[in-house]
Amino acid sequence: MKMPIKDAKFRIGEVVRHRFFPFRGVIFDVDPEFSNTEEWWLAIPENIRPRKDQPFYHLLAENAEAAYVAYVSEQNLVPDDSEEPITHPQVNELFTGRKDGRYISRRSQTH
Repeated sequence: MKMPIKDAKFRIGEVVRHRFFPFRGVIFDVDPEFSNTEEWWLAIPENIRPRKDQPFYHLLAENAEAAYVAYVSEQNLVPDDSEEPITHPQVNELFTGRKDGRYISRRSQTH
């Protein structure tokens, strides 16, 4: 299990939404800085391309049409306070349920 990232604004289990695009999701992993391919990063339009020296979050994401896994920079996420559940089909594989608006990671219950 990875060590917690002290400087990350969001934590595993938090529900967030994208600042610009219409999707939301639950965080299931955090990278302390960019850890994807250069091709992925360069595919983002330059005017909205995030800095690499910030936490990046792995989300079980969803929008009106689909459920998918997203990789999003901290600067492009905001808290989602809607209290609406995440309906992504993998939620139950990674989380045991919700408590106080956050999802409880299965990994945190295995030690």
